[in-house]
Amino acid sequence: MGKQIRFLTVSHPADSWYTLKKGAIKRCALLAAAKIGVSNEYTREVSDMYELIRAGERTYYIDCPVKIGLFLLDKSHACLIDGGSGKDAAKKALKILDAQGWQLSCVINTHSHGDHIGGNQLLQKRTGCQIFAKGMECAFTLNPVLEPAFLYGGFPPNALRNHFLEAAPSNALPLDSQGFPQELEVIDLPGHSFDMIGLRTPDDVVFLADALVSEEAIQKYQVSFLYDVKGYLATLQKVEQMQARLFIPSHAAATEEIAPLARANREKIVQIIEYLLNLCQAPHSFEEILQAVFHQYALTMDCNQYVLVGSTVRSYLAYLYQQQKLSFRFVSNRMLWQTQPEQQDE
Repeated sequence: MGKQIRFLTVSHPADSWYTLKKGAIKRCALLAAAKIGVSNEYTREVSDMYELIRAGERTYYIDCPVKIGLFLLDKSHACLIDGGSGKDAAKKALKILDAQGWQLSCVINTHSHGDHIGGNQLLQKRTGCQIFAKGMECAFTLNPVLEPAFLYGGFPPNALRNHFLEAAPSNALPLDSQGFPQELEVIDLPGHSFDMIGLRTPDDVVFLADALVSEEAIQKYQVSFLYDVKGYLATLQKVEQMQARLFIPSHAAATEEIAPLARANREKIVQIIEYLLNLCQAPHSFEEILQAVFHQYALTMDCNQYVLVGSTVRSYLAYLYQQQKLSFRFVSNRMLWQTQPEQQDE
C-alpha cells in the first residue's frame, strides 16, 4: 500500500494567511522533527516528511531535504521553484498539488544540479509543464551529461554517471521564453553554480536556492561545492544585505534574518582560503593539495567526492591565482602551486 497523506489546514488567527513571527519557524521545525501535531495557531499540511508550509498569501514551500518552492499563479495553477531531487520527490510534490486541486503550470529551476532538477522529467511527462532555467543552467538541464563531464574534466566514467551527478534530461526553456511568470523577480546568485538564480515572490518571500547552507551543514560537510569563489563571495555579500519578509534557502531553515547565516558561510570560505595559503607555503601539486584537504576536514573520498571536492579546490586555486595570492610553475612535468610572498610596502 502507498503511504498515507495527512492533511491539516494552514491558519493564523489574525489573517487568512499567517505572518511568520519571530520564533515561529523554529517552532514548526521542532514540531516536524518530533512528528507531533501542531497547535491551533500554527498548522500545516503533512505528507510524510514532505510538508507544505504556507509562507505568504500565494507563496508556499515543500519542506523536504531539498526544499521545493511553490507559487500560486491563480486559484488553480501553480509554479514550482525547482523540480525535486528525483522521481520520488516529484511524485510527492504532485500528490500535494493534487490534494489542493492545483495544476502544475511550470517549474523554474534555480540551477542545474541533480538534487534540484532530478524530478523535472517526471513532472514534465505527467503534466506537460514548462521548465525554465537561466543560461548555462538551461544547457545543463537539457544535457545533464555535461555535469559529470564538467566535474571530471573529460568523458565521465560510468561511476560518475549516477542520478546524483547526472539527472534525467528535461526540455528546459530560457527565462525570457513565453510563459515565464512575470510576477516573480529573478535574482542572480552566481558562485555555487554557473548562472544560479533566486526568486522573490509578490509576498516578499525570497527563495535563495543554494546561495548558502545551514550552520549544521557547514560543520558536517566542511567543503561545500563552489564553481566561482569570487562570484560566491559577492553573492554572500548581496544576500547579507537583502531585506525580505522571509528567506527560504534550499538547504537551511526558512528565516526572517538571513545575515547571520550569510556571515557564517563567508567565514567558512575565508577559513578554507587561509588553510590553502598556509598549506602552499611549500609547493604542492593539485593531487597533494586535494589529499591534504580531505585529511584536514576529515572527508572520505569516493568517486563523487573526488570530483565535487576536487572541482571546488580547483576553483579556490584559480581564485587565489587571480588574486595574486598563489602562483604555479611546472617542475618535472608537474604543476606545482605555491603561495606568493606578500609584497612589502616601501
